[in-house]
Amino acid sequence: MHMADALLSPAVGGVMMAAGAASVVYSAVKIKKDELGEKKLPVMAVAGAFVFAAQMINFTIPATGSSGHIGGGILLASMLGGFPALLTMAAVLIIQSLFFADGGLLALGCNIFNIGVIPCLLAYPLIYKPIMKKCFSYRRIMIASVISVVAGLQLGAFAVVLQTLASGVTELPFGTFLVMMQPIHLAIGVVEGIITAAVLSFVYRMRPEILESSVSGVPVKKTASVKGVVTALIIATVVVGGALSWFASANPDGLEWAVFKTAGTAELEAEGGIYDAAAVAQQKTAFMPDYDYASAGEDGSSTGTGVAGIIGGTMTFALAGIVGFLISKAKRKRAAGA
Repeated sequence: MHMADALLSPAVGGVMMAAGAASVVYSAVKIKKDELGEKKLPVMAVAGAFVFAAQMINFTIPATGSSGHIGGGILLASMLGGFPALLTMAAVLIIQSLFFADGGLLALGCNIFNIGVIPCLLAYPLIYKPIMKKCFSYRRIMIASVISVVAGLQLGAFAVVLQTLASGVTELPFGTFLVMMQPIHLAIGVVEGIITAAVLSFVYRMRPEILESSVSGVPVKKTASVKGVVTALIIATVVVGGALSWFASANPDGLEWAVFKTAGTAELEAEGGIYDAAAVAQQKTAFMPDYDYASAGEDGSSTGTGVAGIIGGTMTFALAGIVGFLISKAKRKRAAGA
């Protein structure tokens, strides 16, 4: 559900860029000094890499001609907590936009808000945590995951419709676009919820303290080892990003499908200095546009997608890890000074 620049006016894009930046700063401020301890920092880095890779896997939505991919907000929040999850998701989206031309630069704020803020700071604390606070079980993980993912994705899809409405995109009338967006993202949300529950159930089986600490706000005990979970997620990232990404569905994702059904074309065009400047800037930074070699041409390459998955996952691992480390260090230094 990554928005392209053509779906937004410069004014709406600018406002949402400010909102996205504010939400990231707010999350960094609100993180507690023990929330990113030595046990959660490696989980933050590798979970971000895994979500980057997983977002490359589009799964077909039967009988629609559409496809979807996981957003990963609830998955991250369940393992890290809402605020660290938003920072991790922002790292994923920034790397996707700058280096792989997935989502527009002007639309980056919207994408951070729709894919990050809504699931991490709304759906997770308001839906997932209340369900899981009563007790942990595989059944509750499934229920909480599906409901919170569906709710977050429905709100995110609705936010996209509102953002295009505020932008005055006449090719996407509010009523028609809404009717196209909500049902397809309901189907995508159910699939993502099940995938999220499966991953979280695996993590819970290996190291339940990771999920329990996010809900309770209590740090993972120093005696608990997270090496098994971290190793498993690294292996999953390599397999998903480096191999399974080759078999992703070629069908348009839910947003592209809804735009096509509403406007008759999957890609709208926008002209103007800001759009041109954003496109030029992205062309300069995106060394593997559309997750392939820049020189691959229209037919694509046989190895580009896998290489992009590995490189992107590694970059996300580094960025999320560095951000988490710096924030944790600053919090501890301030606490020591106080």
